[in-house]
Amino acid sequence: MKARRFFLTTLFMIALSSLSLSACTSKTSDSVIYGKVTAINGTALTIDVGTLNETSGNTATNTTESSQNSATQATDSSTSPPTPPTNSGSGTPAAPPTDSSAGSASSSSTNSDSGAPSAPPTGGAPASMPEMLTLTGETKTITLSDAITITKQGTPQTGSDSTNSSASSTTASTTDISVGTVLKISYKANSEEITSIEIVTGGGQPGGGATVETGSGAYNLKDGETFTDGTYTSTNADENAIRAENAITASLNNVTVSKTDGAASSSDASSFYGLNAAVLALSDAVLNITGGNVTATAEGANGVFAYDGATINIKDTIINVTGGNAGGIEVAGGGIMNASNLTVNSTVKAAIRSDRGGGTMTVDGGTYTTSGSTGAPAVYSTADITVSNATLTANTSEAVVVEGLNAIALNNCIVSGNMTGSNGSSTDNIHNVMLYQSMSGDAQVGSSNFSMNGGSLTSNNGDMFYVTNTDANIQLSNVALTPAANTYLLLVSGNDASRGWGTAGANGGNCTFSATNQTLEGAIKTDAISTLDLTIKDGSTFTGSINSDGTAASSLKVTLDTTSTWSLNDDSYITEFNGNMSNVVLNGHTLYVNGVAKN
Repeated sequence: MKARRFFLTTLFMIALSSLSLSACTSKTSDSVIYGKVTAINGTALTIDVGTLNETSGNTATNTTESSQNSATQATDSSTSPPTPPTNSGSGTPAAPPTDSSAGSASSSSTNSDSGAPSAPPTGGAPASMPEMLTLTGETKTITLSDAITITKQGTPQTGSDSTNSSASSTTASTTDISVGTVLKISYKANSEEITSIEIVTGGGQPGGGATVETGSGAYNLKDGETFTDGTYTSTNADENAIRAENAITASLNNVTVSKTDGAASSSDASSFYGLNAAVLALSDAVLNITGGNVTATAEGANGVFAYDGATINIKDTIINVTGGNAGGIEVAGGGIMNASNLTVNSTVKAAIRSDRGGGTMTVDGGTYTTSGSTGAPAVYSTADITVSNATLTANTSEAVVVEGLNAIALNNCIVSGNMTGSNGSSTDNIHNVMLYQSMSGDAQVGSSNFSMNGGSLTSNNGDMFYVTNTDANIQLSNVALTPAANTYLLLVSGNDASRGWGTAGANGGNCTFSATNQTLEGAIKTDAISTLDLTIKDGSTFTGSINSDGTAASSLKVTLDTTSTWSLNDDSYITEFNGNMSNVVLNGHTLYVNGVAKN
């Protein structure tokens, strides 16, 4: 009896100790939270709450469009484009049924004019990308005050984790916090009172980012001020020619803006925050620009830049940008750009572009042209970009790039690309429209979206569409497609990870492709680590093959409605078919569904 009483007493004490330890642990963890800033409104910050990942010390190297434009294919033979399709039972290659038949795209080893790509970061598959935080789904709004101590994490000792307490911290301010910044927020015990905030990363880059540095302005607009005619010039480093800052509204009418000298001290800051741009609006300013022209030839001098909640309304303006690491019109950090009837020429980066922290761009009318660099698409999106009734031309690069959880919508546009080379890798994929995740931290992980309604899309070299290391959604409706010869209409595949785009063998694409009242011609390829969900509907026609070399995709589903047809020009291999075989014209070829011939 005594032994039993002793045993029960011992169990009780162990349970009590466990409860006490649990309570202490919970109290400690509740006093600190981590979050990523998603919006800034004055002193109010909106954050997505998350838990710190163990791998958060790995620093991802920034790579923008000048070093990302060419995706690399996986090294196993299943992802290499086949030679042009052969007829069933024939040992000799058949002539391609259309100019878009499958084939191997030739590539050049020419480097981008903006320099060789940065060393790749460590990466993983789209489902397990190395983000600093694992988001919990909780959103909080916190209010900054003078009573809160703000610091930023210094560079840790070599070999140490970036979140290690031994890493030095320096005094910071609210200006160091931007959309995408990861914060460590400490609360007073058993209270909602915030005692301190530590900036773990800037701008959302895993493992660190550029300090927010926007420089100065040669001409600083005041609230209600209007500049009419006149020439405004900057030749100093880190200086905007014209700058609109804070909650002001100002206007430029038929002015000439020139940024001809003075290089940016930081390429990241020029891309992320508008450092050294010819025209910069930031911190909730509203800037209206009508007519005139903007010329930017200095290193890191973008043309017209909206950052940190600022809005730029611009129309009938000519913008010429020839400096390194610079593009035409840009938003970042939640900036807004409404552009109408512009003429934009850029030689190193995109004519229409966004960068870290994203924003919104709405473009209507005008011509937007790039030349001189493989890294200069007409449009590069880490934001929500809509372009209507415009001509978009990339003379030496792919036409369009969407990175991560962002979107491009084109309406009645004339679009063409001519990717003439790679960034130095013989395995680079040559393509016209790319949807991908770079792992640089410039864009959140999520579905990349591309939609096009009306207009025309021409590939002068390379696959029409390329999806790698991301989920992607492509929607086409009544678009006139002109493919390059012997290329894929659509390639969904992994890459060799030489640029840090995930981990080779686990960085395929997952693509949903919808064709509405659309004519499609060409070969489609989905490799063994990728998926495709293809829907052909509303009077669409598809002439071509899918995985004609017999590659078994991870998943490859085709849905064909009763108003549409699929005409095969080679054997095709898919995993699921939804539709009526009476709408499939075999032309002597075989459609295999999970290895079983359909007829």
